[in-house]
Formats: sequence, C-alpha cells, structure tokens
Amino acid sequence: MVQPYRVIIIDDHRHAREAMRCILAQDPIFELVGEGGSGREAVRLAGQQMPDLILMDINMKEMDGLEATREIKSQYPRIKIVMVTISDDILHLFEALKKGASGYLMKNLNPSSWLDYLRAVALDELPLSRELAQRMLQEFAVPHHRGEAESLVTVREKEILAWVAQGASNKEIADRLCISEHTVKNHLKNILHKLHLQNRVQLARFAIENRMTHP
Repeated sequence: MVQPYRVIIIDDHRHAREAMRCILAQDPIFELVGEGGSGREAVRLAGQQMPDLILMDINMKEMDGLEATREIKSQYPRIKIVMVTISDDILHLFEALKKGASGYLMKNLNPSSWLDYLRAVALDELPLSRELAQRMLQEFAVPHHRGEAESLVTVREKEILAWVAQGASNKEIADRLCISEHTVKNHLKNILHKLHLQNRVQLARFAIENRMTHP
C-alpha cells in the first residue's frame, strides 16, 4: 500500500479551504491532517503534524503566506509548500519560490489540473514553468566562479541540470538525453543529495548561477 501523502491546507477563506478539501478527497494518495486560516497557524500546524505538503494561500492578514513559508522552510526544510493564489503576478510568485516554495497553483484552475500538479509535487517530478525559468535566468545571472559544490556534479548531471534550468520535465529530459525517466529521477535525487538542496527551483538556481544553462 502506498503511504498517504499528508497535507495541510492554509487559507483565510473558509470556502476556499472547503474547495481544496474536496479536491484532495478525489485522490486517496492525499490525506488531510490539518487546516488553518493564517500564516501563524501554518507554522504551528507544521510543527505539530509534520506534513509532507502545505497548500498555502499567499495573502493572509495574520502573517502572510510568504513569511510563513520562509519560517517553515527554515525550521522544517523537508516539508514541501505549494502557494495558492488568485494572482498570476510572476514577481509575487517568484518571491515565494525564493523563500522555499516548491510551486504554486491558481485558484481558478480546474480540479483535475490541481490533482495532476499535486501528484507531480508528491513524486518530485514538477518542472518549472518556462516563464519562471526565464525569470530565474534574469534574476540569478552572475559571473561564474567554479566552486567545490559544482565539482561534485558529473558531466551527465550537468546536462540534466541545464535542462532543469530551462523548465524541462523529467520526460523531456529523458527524451533529449535518450535515457529513461527513472534514470533522470535517480540523477536528480543524487544531485539534490550532493548539493544539499531541497527542490527543483533550487536546482535551477544552482545551474543558472554556475552557467549550466546550455545543454
């Protein structure tokens, strides 16, 4: 039996929480273990429940989602956080990703899109959007200085990192490099472990900062 993926919902609107609860109930892999209406509740519940994932609204009155994300990721880096928003402001969402979020969902997406996205998060297969990848190229483009961390990465791993930085999915990377998706996933796990990173956004940032962007 597959281990349930434990989720907390944080949103200061009751109807929004109800809608997210209904979406999660459609897939037995997700188990709701708590919900709250503020960033402070998110921090408290994270410590109490140690979930696998938090669905976090960005705009809340008592500690917003950005600050709560920063605090939770500093204390519990293993917990994944997906921001939930009605805004498609790329700068706002980019700030959330810089604070440690794994991704974001628009509230106006249909439930099947939500479930596809959250399954990808659970399986560590979520690619960056092309727009976010481009934003990261602009934000983190800095002079290259070869460091100890980069020297740990093999030639093949650098190729994979370059595609990650361009927003490619595991399947797209596998097709480009003529390897299996399973092999891509294993490489990504190894890279995360070697570099002490947590998610695909951080991998992309590492690749961009170290000029691994042109496979």
